[in-house]
Amino acid sequence: MISPQFVRFLVAGGIAAAANFGSRILLSQVMPYAAAIIMAYCIGMVTAFLLNRRFVFEASSNPLHHQAAWFVAINLLAVLQTLAISLALARWAFPAVGMTFHPETVAHAVGVAVPVFTSYVGHKALTFREKHP
Repeated sequence: MISPQFVRFLVAGGIAAAANFGSRILLSQVMPYAAAIIMAYCIGMVTAFLLNRRFVFEASSNPLHHQAAWFVAINLLAVLQTLAISLALARWAFPAVGMTFHPETVAHAVGVAVPVFTSYVGHKALTFREKHP
């Protein structure tokens, strides 16, 4: 059974992913693809932190600065996953199979989706952990 908290995490993540994805498309108009992915990821990360703190893990006992530090650390690992997958698909995998339908956009969408489960576990255990009596 999927927990209500995980569902809220998915909704918050979906909103943050939309912010990430949409901003990457706009940023790609003024900067290289890899730089746009990283900048867009930062936009998505701030969105995700605010939504998760307010709606998903509201019972956290960690001080705000600890939450922010753990959130950034976990998301730095996730951005490496996102970047590696996006570049591998767009630069090597898709050309190898002849995919030409918006390869960078599709690759980025897959790259953004990958860290969902690892991020949830990390944020529940470290970023927004609850105080137990």
